[in-house]
This record gives sequence, structure tokens and C-alpha cells, in this order.
Amino acid sequence: MAGKITKITDETFSTKVIGSRSPAVVDFWATWCEPCRKLDEVLEQVAFEYDGRVSFFKVDVNESNAIASKYAVRSIPMLLFFNGGEIVDQAVGALSREILEEKLQKLLQYA
Repeated sequence: MAGKITKITDETFSTKVIGSRSPAVVDFWATWCEPCRKLDEVLEQVAFEYDGRVSFFKVDVNESNAIASKYAVRSIPMLLFFNGGEIVDQAVGALSREILEEKLQKLLQYA
């Protein structure tokens, strides 16, 4: 996992994501999920490029059931895009880099 993506838990979610001053992307994933691993590669690349503009977080659905339930995560990988503590977009499945970058550009427009 790249240093630009921070693993968070039920306990740290509200301070890291909801309280974040910068736009945030939260990746709900699991170690056994093959599409999650494919998305990891894309996320690591864009997290490096968007460093300082967007915060990237990972939530393991097996370890953080409360947050996964709160946001009705039914399929993984699932990305939630936050701005000002509010969800402004979401995506389910392994996205291409192009689609992810389109979503990040929209996210930055909210900021």
C-alpha cells in the first residue's frame, strides 16, 4: 500500500474523513477481493498524483463493520467521495484510471 493511502477503522473514520478539510476518497475493500486488488493499483497511482489536493483512505469491510453498515456497503470495491464531510459521489467496482480521474476532477470542483 502506498504511503499516500491511509488505512482507517471505525474509530478513526469520523476524524480522518468527516473532519477532513480536503476532499476525501474512501475505498471499501477486503483482502480476499480480486477486483479490490486491481483497483489498488489505480488508486496508488492517482493518490500519488493528487497528493495535497485529495486525501485517500481504505476501510477493510471485515475489520470495520460499523462504517461499512452505516454507508450501506453491499459490494466491494466501493468508493465514496467526500467533500466537507458529505458524500458527493460514489462508485462500485474496479474503475479504470480514466473514470477515476474524471470523478476526482468533479470532486475538486466541489472543494
